[in-house]
Amino acid sequence: MLSHAYRSGFQPLNQRLLPWVQSAAASGACRGQHPAIRHARSWSNIPFITVPLSRTHGKSFAHRSELKHAKRIVVKLGSAVVTRGDECGLALGRLASIVEQVSVLQNQGREMMLVTSGAVAFGKQRLRHEILLSQSVRQALHSGQNQLKEMAIPVLEARACAAAGQSGLMALYEAMFTQYSICAAQILVTNLDFHDEQKRRNLNGTLHELLRMNIVPIINTNDAVVPPAEPNSDLQGVNVISVKDNDSLAARLAVEMKTDLLIVLSDVEGLFDSPPGSDDAKLIDIFYPGDQQSVTFGTKSRVGMGGMEAKVKAALWALQGGTSVVIANGTHPKVSGHVITDIVEGKKVGTFFSEVKPAGPTVEQQGEMVRSGGRTLATLAPEQRAEIIYHLADLLTDQQEEILLANKKDLEEAEGRLAGPLLKRLSLSTSKLNSLAIGLRQIAASSQDSVGRVVRRTRIAKSLELEQVTVPIGVLLVIFESRPDCLPQVAALAIATGNGLLLKGGKEAAHSNRILHLLTQEALSIHGVKEAIQLVNTREEVEDLCRLDKMIDLIIPRGSSQLVRDIQRAAKGIPVMGHSEGICHMYVDSEASVDKATRLVRDSKCEYPAACNALETLLIHRDLLRTPLFDQIIDMLRVEQVKIHAGPKFASYLTFSPSEVKSLRTEYGDLELCIEVVDSVQEAIEHIHKYGSSHTDVIVTENEKTAEFFLQHVDSACVFWNASTRFSDGYRFGLGAEVGISTSRIHARGPVGLEGLLTTKWLLRGQDHVVSDFSEHGSLKYLHETLPVPQRNTN
Repeated sequence: MLSHAYRSGFQPLNQRLLPWVQSAAASGACRGQHPAIRHARSWSNIPFITVPLSRTHGKSFAHRSELKHAKRIVVKLGSAVVTRGDECGLALGRLASIVEQVSVLQNQGREMMLVTSGAVAFGKQRLRHEILLSQSVRQALHSGQNQLKEMAIPVLEARACAAAGQSGLMALYEAMFTQYSICAAQILVTNLDFHDEQKRRNLNGTLHELLRMNIVPIINTNDAVVPPAEPNSDLQGVNVISVKDNDSLAARLAVEMKTDLLIVLSDVEGLFDSPPGSDDAKLIDIFYPGDQQSVTFGTKSRVGMGGMEAKVKAALWALQGGTSVVIANGTHPKVSGHVITDIVEGKKVGTFFSEVKPAGPTVEQQGEMVRSGGRTLATLAPEQRAEIIYHLADLLTDQQEEILLANKKDLEEAEGRLAGPLLKRLSLSTSKLNSLAIGLRQIAASSQDSVGRVVRRTRIAKSLELEQVTVPIGVLLVIFESRPDCLPQVAALAIATGNGLLLKGGKEAAHSNRILHLLTQEALSIHGVKEAIQLVNTREEVEDLCRLDKMIDLIIPRGSSQLVRDIQRAAKGIPVMGHSEGICHMYVDSEASVDKATRLVRDSKCEYPAACNALETLLIHRDLLRTPLFDQIIDMLRVEQVKIHAGPKFASYLTFSPSEVKSLRTEYGDLELCIEVVDSVQEAIEHIHKYGSSHTDVIVTENEKTAEFFLQHVDSACVFWNASTRFSDGYRFGLGAEVGISTSRIHARGPVGLEGLLTTKWLLRGQDHVVSDFSEHGSLKYLHETLPVPQRNTN
């Protein structure tokens, strides 16, 4: 976790720096560090990474996820990143955030180098100020304030600006890096320094020595003396690249210094297939050598020497030399404060340059295929969608041997790595596959009238009729852990409702998921919609998938409560349907049956303790303590080897109690159970509302009035009377299957089957109707007559 200042936009840092920065910039002097500060390398609120950083240079990283192993990193700051919007002066807040990110990585043990622009802009600011001050006092007095403001400022020569601004720019960097106990050093170069072999060796040796001493080199072209670039000398082989701007300088240094990663920050999100801002422009996530013909380059940046084409040429040259490259936006206020650290963490930021082209499509391409395939799927006749599901059910039974063989590989690889409950979730069996097939056939039978069903009809006026009909949500992203049987269940529900589906399974079930997905696509192929369901096989992080808001309409997590919470935090503008936790309660009333209570507690807790609908807290009426009913429940739990945790009130009744519970909001997911005592059904309800998760809650009683009071007052997705919590399930509810259990109050709640994957749209059929005809002096009046709705096909 970065410092608070880092996460909150660096205002505290800027306030600390401002007096120092102003002083340093004015004097142009480079400050030294006290030895005690220079050697204080630990930074209390920055975690030191544990991933190995050393690697053999010579081949670039193939995948973003490998960037976390980068040891030596060059960060290139474009002019648009460093300068203000008026191109006169520096963007201090943005620069402070960049310095803090570089400091974070430096303090993690990495070797950081900065290639920076900004000297010209800083110098332009200072020289303009000097010119205004040099105006005669008489001119200033007689011109008036407004005329003084409008005084003509001569066009300033860039080399003069660079000479005036370089010392102040470096003093600014020194002041900022000193805040993190990091020393910086300045190096100015020109293209000629790389052509002279002795100078090139000297530069190389200086940089290596600075890195060895844990100093951040800050490199810039010596714009005060730099000659014009030779127009035709660029990119003439691996060993030659003319340094005509900071993009080519950064690429040259990255290769010379055998750098692992080059981060090029600009004022656009990355490389687009057409000029950014055009209607059809799409950000390219991964760029491969040879893809240049698929890109249309726009104009260059608002400031600086080169445009995106120059950056791509430099990036490809560095990639050829063994350095990975990412081009990203360093100016966006919402992301610039963590763009560098996000890139190094392997997050999907900007455009990543890779020499390794994946065998299959990218996740973005899969998303587009799912969108297109899903729309075609939605237009099929209901009988055709049902036929696909029936065929998939047949394949699950016909191909059982292949499925179980793949599942066996997963189980063997997971042995010793996964806990018992997770291994049970991962395991498939003949009976599980048969149950799956039965559930799929139920879905097929009930799907005949799902899409396109009329839910409301209204006659607005004569010959103007309105219908509300059911339609698919669009593209679903379902992320699931361990359970491969989830894949065909979710696929069948998506097919029945005409939704496109992206699936992201856990790597522990990779073999099982692969065969089940192939069978799903085989079933889809009978009506030419194979691409409507895609399994994400690339190394996509869940957090990156949650950012695909232009491709995904709904995310459904199926797994641990931690997974659900992580996805809810990571989702950017995409609704998430799921339950945060499965803290299910059972209240045993004073009028409960002994045998019923014991059976229900056993089934709810012990039948499948890892399930989200398993019992986690048992509430006992106070009058039942030290009765045969209570003793029988305790004896049964002891036989089933359930570890008991005592709630505060229960513990107060016992001389020698079990371990007192640390929290009454605990989802154990194992053979553990909290027992608490309540005085009444009202107190049980209050406890559930305070500590529950609105998943599934049960009352055990023979008193119908008490039961109905509980059913009406408990505000959970599922509320039962004298039934196991484990009935909270799509298959058991007769839905065929479920995409998950939702505890939210919007759209769908409880086990989510076909109905939860549909939304509606309005269809209005008229005959040249216009609103003005219904005005006060118009010829038509609104009728708003409710019309009969066609009967649903319930066969």
